[in-house]
Amino acid sequence: MATINRAAPPEVRVIPAADPLAGPSPNDIRICDKCNHTRVKTLTSKLQKLDPSAEIRVGCKSYCGPCAKRAFIFINGRYIAAPTEDEALEKVKPFIKARK
Repeated sequence: MATINRAAPPEVRVIPAADPLAGPSPNDIRICDKCNHTRVKTLTSKLQKLDPSAEIRVGCKSYCGPCAKRAFIFINGRYIAAPTEDEALEKVKPFIKARK
């Protein structure tokens, strides 16, 4: 099991929106850069295709137990997990909020 250092806050990188002119996104999308089952570079590009106006936050989510076993994406307050990155993306689609 991974050891978590809770003394310092986790570093979070923000991947800017693919389409910054689209306005703010209603979606809160976060992924872990320590997860063994996802690749940040490919996952962020796939998530930006689902919502080009979303900023994607990348950093440890302190979800190490499930993160060590499955791919996961945190979206709008929900942890979505699946055996693979592509399966997680499919499960995320119903939780993507449409812009008003």
